[in-house]
Amino acid sequence: MAFSVALHVYSVRDYAERDLKATLQKIKEIGYDGVEFAGLYGHTPAEVRNMTGEIGLVPISAHVPLEEMLANPEQIIAGYAEIGCSYMAITHLSEERRPGTDRFDQTIKDIEMLSTIAQKHGIQMLYHNHTFEFQKINGEYALDVLYQSIPSELLQTQIDTCWVHVAGEDPAEYIRKYIDRAPVVHLKDFVMYNAQEENQMHEPVEAESNEAVNSKEAVSFRPLGYGEQNFPAILTAAEEAGAEWVIVAQDRPSMGKTSMECADISRKYLKNLGI
Repeated sequence: MAFSVALHVYSVRDYAERDLKATLQKIKEIGYDGVEFAGLYGHTPAEVRNMTGEIGLVPISAHVPLEEMLANPEQIIAGYAEIGCSYMAITHLSEERRPGTDRFDQTIKDIEMLSTIAQKHGIQMLYHNHTFEFQKINGEYALDVLYQSIPSELLQTQIDTCWVHVAGEDPAEYIRKYIDRAPVVHLKDFVMYNAQEENQMHEPVEAESNEAVNSKEAVSFRPLGYGEQNFPAILTAAEEAGAEWVIVAQDRPSMGKTSMECADISRKYLKNLGI
């Protein structure tokens, strides 16, 4: 498998908030090829471009919420183009824009409009799923409706393997569903546990999980290889789908480790798999 491996900077945001450049240097040191941004931590696009260039990290992509992008599409997309991002991923929909609401059709139109602007700037737009997109519309998942509604040359997938699994689907099979439309795949591990155990575990509960699973259950994120995911199968599917990048993400640290220690564990796990 010949993937390049990036880290979602949001995973180590507590470090990035204090010192972005030092954080990027550490990400490089522990073996990542690139990074995916989720905000610039007070820096200009030019400053971030210079940081990644000096350190030797590829600024492969960026997560931007839909409403933030719609507020000033040209400026925001141009800024990530200046950094050198090849991809941007729409990563959050406000509740009034989600499947099952009157505004979901408009959401699809807005995503197509933004994807067209991104294309003009040399950026491929992606959509990053959570769990709410697995609500069905006329018998089909809303996520599939979105991809069916917008041409693949404008919008491609960034499948978050954690949320696909939590929603009840096999991540590997879901990636295969989008062969040649899955250039970037999010790798995220987790365990499910009963929320009544939370006080004993002293770990955070991820609110997103409550949209897809019984309210008595919760998700606890893990470094890769320490949760429920079958990553050999997921990586094989990603290779078959034509993915060029895999992005490690861990929304919150766990196991008594810092966020950077978790990122290091995940990178070592992938190296042991030959990636």
